[in-house]
Amino acid sequence: MSIIQTAYKAVSGYIQLAADKYSGVQKQGTYLPHDLKSVAQTRVDIKDWKRAEAIYYNQYPKTWPLQLIFNNTMKDALLSSQVENRLQRLLSLDFRLLKPDGEVDTEQTKALKAMPLTRYLTRKSFEKILYEYSVVELSMAQTVDGRRYMVADEIPRTNIVPITGEFYPDYTNEANKIDYRDMPEFGTWVLEFWNKEMPLLNKVVPDVLFMRFAQSCWSELCEIFGIPPRVLKTNTQDKKMMERAQKMMKDMGAASWFIIDEEESFEFAEATNSNGDVYNGLISLCSNRICMAIMGVILGQDTKNGNRSKEEVAQDMAKLLTLSDMATVAEDWNTVILPALVKHGFVKGDLTFEFVPTENIAQLLEWIVKLLEYYEIDPEWIAEKTGIKITKARETPLPSKSNNAQNQKLKADLLGDDDFFGQARRRSAA
Repeated sequence: MSIIQTAYKAVSGYIQLAADKYSGVQKQGTYLPHDLKSVAQTRVDIKDWKRAEAIYYNQYPKTWPLQLIFNNTMKDALLSSQVENRLQRLLSLDFRLLKPDGEVDTEQTKALKAMPLTRYLTRKSFEKILYEYSVVELSMAQTVDGRRYMVADEIPRTNIVPITGEFYPDYTNEANKIDYRDMPEFGTWVLEFWNKEMPLLNKVVPDVLFMRFAQSCWSELCEIFGIPPRVLKTNTQDKKMMERAQKMMKDMGAASWFIIDEEESFEFAEATNSNGDVYNGLISLCSNRICMAIMGVILGQDTKNGNRSKEEVAQDMAKLLTLSDMATVAEDWNTVILPALVKHGFVKGDLTFEFVPTENIAQLLEWIVKLLEYYEIDPEWIAEKTGIKITKARETPLPSKSNNAQNQKLKADLLGDDDFFGQARRRSAA
């Protein structure tokens, strides 16, 4: 270990001891400084992706080529919408902090919900499913009125190699690196979320690239057949005629044009007559594959063959995926985030993070109505579960629809009997 790294760890350890002594101490600088790099906005193809994948899954892996491709892939509108659809389902859920005896710590739960850090850390924990890993660095900030609060900044994934536990300030310089898991700030100021599986985005990269290719070719087809180029034949050796021909073509619309000699000819090279069905088919295939990879189902995409039952089944499958995300994020909260917040003094005691299970209110109300005919149900429990506040019971209960229907059916059966008593009943009813 070099003298600089030894001195760096000593200073970092002193800062950590001060932070343990008083959690309000503001962090000095950053523990994982990185150089910002300009990214070339060039076209990415399958060859670039396979080369980056080979470097990623190498004996001496480098993550930055593939992570740059992931960032470029996330610019796709369909992919980003599917990711946000899955993420917002998770962020919209309610959560609570439980004490060791199972009781809800209402005060600290309310304080945690008010922290801006909560949703951010939940997002970063979820993103490890997409990118394989996320590393964030905590720091203290201060409002204008002097109130301190905690914020987090993401360490670029291009500078992190989780397999070896190395951080590169400059990911193009392999000589300069830091073992970030050996730092005393790891687990307190530096938090890591690692999936240890193939990143989900790596499965949709080829579909996004093929869809971009199809869209590009389809746009060129629209340009050619929508606004065909103009051709003018003239004597190209005559300067005056050429100038007049150029002026004419420039003044006649915005379509592409060119001038050829009277002795020359021009024809479009057309293999088959097509209106873009082949591109539309490729785009539809890639879109369905992206939806299936991210959401597990196709929600509301196919309006031609869609129906209500199909959408309901898709929604049920998406709920199962949300339950899996809830378990993954709750695990990170209990093993990574809450221990760090306890060390910083923002959370006190031995608490457990838990998402509040969601319930189908419409189905619950239906069950309550049916059970009220036979059992007495606590009004406070109904108000807690459904949000309906019950003040007092009615003096004269309304007739039950189910009982009325049963009485009408019984009356119809009695009048319909073809025996002596049934005929007497029909005469008396008449």
